[in-house]
Amino acid sequence: MMGRDDIAVGVGGEGGISNDGRIYPHVGGYFPIIDQGMSTIGECRYRQSIPQGSGGRLDINANYGVRREILPQGNRSYSPLQQPTTQQVMIDTISAGPTNVFLFGTHTNFALFLMSNPHLKKNVKHIYIMGGGVRSQNPTGCCPKNDTSCVPRQCGDHGNMFTTYTKNPHAEFNIYGDPFGVYQVFHSGIPITLVPLDATNTIPITESFFKAFEEQQSTYEAQYSFQSLKIACDTWFDDQFYTSYFMWDSFMSGVALSIMRNGQKLNGDNDFAEMEVMNITVVTSNEPYGVHDGSNPFFDGHASPKFDLLKGGVHSGHVQIGFNDSFCVLKGGTKGKCQDGYTKEVQGPDSVAVLVAVKAKPNRNVKSPLDREFFDHFLEVLNRPEHTGHFNFTDQFRHYKEIMYKPDLKHQIRGKPVIFDMDMSPGDFLALLCLLKAPMEAIDLRGILVSGNGWANPATVDVIYDVLHMMGRDDIPVGLGKITALRAPDLGCEYVKAIPHGSGGFLDTDTLFGLARVLPRSPRRYTAENSVKYGAPRDTARPELRQPLAFEVWQHIREELKPTDKITILTNGPLTNIANIILSDTKAESVIERIFIVGSHLAGGNGDGGNVFTVPSNKFSEFNFFLDPQAAKAVVESDLDITLIPLRAQRQVASFKEVTRSLCTAEKTPESSFAYQLLLSMQKLQKNNQAYRHIRTCSLVSFLVLCSWFSNHI
Repeated sequence: MMGRDDIAVGVGGEGGISNDGRIYPHVGGYFPIIDQGMSTIGECRYRQSIPQGSGGRLDINANYGVRREILPQGNRSYSPLQQPTTQQVMIDTISAGPTNVFLFGTHTNFALFLMSNPHLKKNVKHIYIMGGGVRSQNPTGCCPKNDTSCVPRQCGDHGNMFTTYTKNPHAEFNIYGDPFGVYQVFHSGIPITLVPLDATNTIPITESFFKAFEEQQSTYEAQYSFQSLKIACDTWFDDQFYTSYFMWDSFMSGVALSIMRNGQKLNGDNDFAEMEVMNITVVTSNEPYGVHDGSNPFFDGHASPKFDLLKGGVHSGHVQIGFNDSFCVLKGGTKGKCQDGYTKEVQGPDSVAVLVAVKAKPNRNVKSPLDREFFDHFLEVLNRPEHTGHFNFTDQFRHYKEIMYKPDLKHQIRGKPVIFDMDMSPGDFLALLCLLKAPMEAIDLRGILVSGNGWANPATVDVIYDVLHMMGRDDIPVGLGKITALRAPDLGCEYVKAIPHGSGGFLDTDTLFGLARVLPRSPRRYTAENSVKYGAPRDTARPELRQPLAFEVWQHIREELKPTDKITILTNGPLTNIANIILSDTKAESVIERIFIVGSHLAGGNGDGGNVFTVPSNKFSEFNFFLDPQAAKAVVESDLDITLIPLRAQRQVASFKEVTRSLCTAEKTPESSFAYQLLLSMQKLQKNNQAYRHIRTCSLVSFLVLCSWFSNHI
């Protein structure tokens, strides 16, 4: 959109860190340094404190649905094993000459760069960081005066971790994501400017700024930014948006660029923030130091600490192990005692002199309705005609129209009603295409349920909408299921942590191995739009676009059944949605004719093992059952008629080579061409790279079994 296709983008990497502390090339930064092993599989010690569903990663991954609505289609896209890694992009960029570094999130990638390339530190001119809280006092979660019944939440805390402040009231999300990584950056010897909560808490999005922004949208980038802000406002969890949503990253950018324009003076002279030098460190573990309790992989189980860390030093204490760490509970108090990720003022050898923004400057223009100098500047820059965006999606494709393609089913003979439950692995999309290609007189696909705790992030639901749009089936409802396993806490990753984040895992499934971008863009997409009717605090601008939930889609399909109809369900992922249905709907079992389940491993005497290759200690599980064993148990032990398609049957499906050969000679259609490209890509990757050895066409077997059963029961 901005005409900057020249800027390199680095993503992930398959390198790792050995037990003895050796950092291999191209570590992907998927995990904090303390938990990084030799693969892209691991725990979610810090990450689990970020909500996974609405209001959390789901909304951020889709930018509330605004990204797909507005942004154009770039010429570049992710390609497996061809995408530059984060480490390579940093090495290439910083090797070229003096570089200023902006850090807006966790510091893992840059910390690994500094630890692996000490000879390039001299080329890093300055580091600008958004995050942390030094002397900050959280203004949210405070009680009104004279309200004796109110219980304060985060009021006055240094940090903003709203999910775990009862265990750690000191941490801010960016720093908490990898405290040890941040420590490496702060103690690198490179000049640092920090824009913490101290400053950003003084520049909330005010109602007057919101109104001014709404009236000033003369560029594509201004329109995109405002729509992103508006949906965040519309979906805010309470009525305090204008006092609890702040100019975080954008304010840091403004402060940093102003300092650079003013010659990067030692006092940090700039137009937007008051500055002060403070002596700071980053807390990476909790006292008492040197007591090993199993929480600290740098020391536990090592004769010599990893990275030659000092025994009994500041890194040797208890490291917070999650949002519910009992060590962090302070007896008799409502706030926790852990300080992991705290940007703390200290004196002594562990302190670093850091230039800190402490307060946003007031507006020098007394006639402006906006009370902060940065507000006027932000709106002026975003609406400048220079370096403006070239187009949005509809201007890029001027013939594009948001048309829903729905078949006329008025006189259509319809076969057995079918619901497809999928977790959006690549094979699931191939099975979906097969279901859509089947004669409707035999298989009538009524709806799709999406497992949010399987092989793809839930925001990948957009790809389902695109496939349905390509096939002219915008009439089929898609319901988004729970993000976590049955009876599992909303925060956590007990089973899904076994799925790789990098190659052969989320990175590839979320992008369909880079091919998701070739699909036509559907008018339907995930969106955070919502209404009071469904429990939202308020109606958003377009509540009719709300993303349906899996259980709602089930209810809609059941209510539309004819008295003699029964539903056949085909599942290709964890059984979370089906378990929720039969446990929540007393009428479910009476209208379900049969469930075909791709899952389970019935171990025989031939010694064949399961396929949970990322958990060596579990030799017999199959992934779909492993990802939610409680749901699998509930479904299998129900009174439903079930056809299991276990791992042994899945392994008998035709090979990539056979399927691609048949597709190559078949009549060309958009869907066959797409399937051929996807299978060919998977085949090449499986053949040539160890990270892809586990990928199979197993999901297709469910469709074949379903067709065989229907042919015998019609």
